[in-house]
Amino acid sequence: MKTINDFNFSGKKALIRVDFNVPLDDNFQVTDDTRIQSAKSTIIKILEDGGSCILMSHLGRPKGVQNEFSLHHIIESLQDVLGVQVKFVNNCVGPKAEEAASDLKSGEILLLENLRFHEEEKSGEKNFAKQLSKLGDIYVNDAFGTAHRAHASTTIVAQFFEDKKCFGYLLAQEIESIQKVMQTGEKPVLAVLGGAKVSSKITIIENILDKVDHLIIGGGMTFTFIKAQGGSVGDSICEDDKMALALDILKQAEAKNVKIHLPVDVLAANAFSNEAETKVIDVTKIPDGWQGLDAGPKSKTNFHDVVMQCRTILWNGPLGVFEMETFANGTIELGNSIAEATKKGAFSLVGGGDSVAAVKQFGFENKVSYVSTGGGAMLESLEGKILPGIAAILE
Repeated sequence: MKTINDFNFSGKKALIRVDFNVPLDDNFQVTDDTRIQSAKSTIIKILEDGGSCILMSHLGRPKGVQNEFSLHHIIESLQDVLGVQVKFVNNCVGPKAEEAASDLKSGEILLLENLRFHEEEKSGEKNFAKQLSKLGDIYVNDAFGTAHRAHASTTIVAQFFEDKKCFGYLLAQEIESIQKVMQTGEKPVLAVLGGAKVSSKITIIENILDKVDHLIIGGGMTFTFIKAQGGSVGDSICEDDKMALALDILKQAEAKNVKIHLPVDVLAANAFSNEAETKVIDVTKIPDGWQGLDAGPKSKTNFHDVVMQCRTILWNGPLGVFEMETFANGTIELGNSIAEATKKGAFSLVGGGDSVAAVKQFGFENKVSYVSTGGGAMLESLEGKILPGIAAILE
């Protein structure tokens, strides 16, 4: 696996695919610069080598050229994070972009305009990728968030760099973290899968049953498993058409000697509301008119005990409706348990939309080993897929 450590960038122009798809407020100010921060170490290493950086990214889902999606808006934040002046060109291909790249001196940074202002980016058009490739000497992919897309800048462009292509620090770390969970992690290995639906996690569950020793199932998925085994789930979210699948997963886990841990009690409510009446109920005896919205106290204790005996931990998905304060405690307690295990030497990887949001919201970012920057890319990796953006560098 070639990373930027395998190259000296002195006098070289690095064409770097970054993921600067950051949130902006109504005044076009960046409200969360995590993705910019994540790219910093790669950019600084290249500058310190005596190279220059040409940064390319998308922002949002523009239809053609739209000012609100211009990467010009992020320059101030980018300069604040890097502590270096950033040049900008209002296209990513063509004479202007080529001239700006050609004029770039060692130690300088050029930000290209939004790749998705061109249809050819998403369609993976080869000639567009070739035009991008003219801008740099070495191609660096550091955008895990888009590595599952076979776009021109993430995959096709790599064809034009033969042995002059590599992973940036962020993407390398993402790959290593997933490998730790899926292949090289110290045992026992635990996966915690939460979230609303079994259907969205089927492929992940089936792929990781060969890799883990323990599987905690929480969140809304719980109730499909409980009902399938004959429990009463009241008005809780439940995929009736996936009950046979749930039973099959339990059977597969037993055959592979994987211990599955389901909640034994829940904090249930008589309405889907932060202000609803709540009570702790046995997970198999939820009456009509009530729905389970968080893990109960016994479940939290059980889950804590499982977490503490494991050495490698994957966390994907919350244990309850953490967006409502009343039902956030299960997810917070799980975060505390994982943080404690990490402090005692376990490796913990958090990935996939909602769990990343929860980790940030409740301040666990620096208490786990690694927080993935890519939602869809992370999930596809866990499903066992080789991501096109990664394959393109390895080829």
